[in-house]
Amino acid sequence: MLSHIGLLRITDSRHFITIKIASCWKLAFSLTLLFMLSQADTFWIANLNISFLVGNQTVWEIVEHGVFAKASPLKKVSGILVPPEGIHQNACSSGTRFNRPVNMNNWVALIMRGQCSFTKQISMTARTGAVGVIIYNFPGTGNTVFPMVNFGPEGIVAVMISNLKGMDLLHLIRNGIQVLVTIEVGNHYYPWLTHYMGTIFVFSSLAVAYCTCYCATKLRRARNPIQRWQQELDIHKAIDHLELRTLKADDKEVGSNGESCAVCLEMYKPKDIARILHCRHLFHKACIDPWLLNHQTCPVCKWDMLRTVESVTTEAEWLGAQIPNEAPSGISSPKEQET
Repeated sequence: MLSHIGLLRITDSRHFITIKIASCWKLAFSLTLLFMLSQADTFWIANLNISFLVGNQTVWEIVEHGVFAKASPLKKVSGILVPPEGIHQNACSSGTRFNRPVNMNNWVALIMRGQCSFTKQISMTARTGAVGVIIYNFPGTGNTVFPMVNFGPEGIVAVMISNLKGMDLLHLIRNGIQVLVTIEVGNHYYPWLTHYMGTIFVFSSLAVAYCTCYCATKLRRARNPIQRWQQELDIHKAIDHLELRTLKADDKEVGSNGESCAVCLEMYKPKDIARILHCRHLFHKACIDPWLLNHQTCPVCKWDMLRTVESVTTEAEWLGAQIPNEAPSGISSPKEQET
């Protein structure tokens, strides 16, 4: 019963420590995933410097609400703003044409989101020779913009602007006004969590390291009860193997000239149950058993019971390893019997 209780306690302790270690690693994994997700939410602002002529006056305007696409190169480009020809203001077809000015090498396409993926629109526009592409959002989305996820050519700058600003620019161009746009790299925007992620990561790393060290210490301490429990089992086994004797009236230890128990100092009486140690000293069983559990030595000569147990265990293990390899001479092997 004692062995089962000891095993249960040790198992529960190790299970608790295992759960703690798993929790630490889950915390580290969660923080790493959180850091990766926060990095995925970062994007670059695109500043659009727009200029056009109204009569004899040049109008300048700076738009700071554009957003670079995820795969877009971050560089400055300039050119005349040119929408595609036709009713559909997108570049989803291989036959999409742009009515760009003659002898104008630098020009930027102005197209509307929809009908196909961002990647296809950007790729189709890149084939026409544009240095950049500005995609404005769906109708009805107001000033909403977001970083486009595209896998198109890496050499062309791709920016998204709001539907309202895109329609304003398209209206100017359809009225015969030539619009010049310069796309510049603005601020790097990232959520507040990413801003403090370095500090959070440092503190979380320290927390995980502390938790790991704490659990490792607890695990080492949990092993000590295992050793004590095993030692206690060895002591019980060793005590059970010691000789027991029921004293009789004619034994030399009994009587007025007899001996007394060195533990309780009482004289031996007939029918007393005595325990005899390997050192041949004799004691009351009820006295010596608790003593051996606590001290593991003879109260008289200090004989070490555990050392004897270890030597016997080692010898038994050695004999157990040798006996299977030696067959008795009177027994033949199965092969010899068959032949």
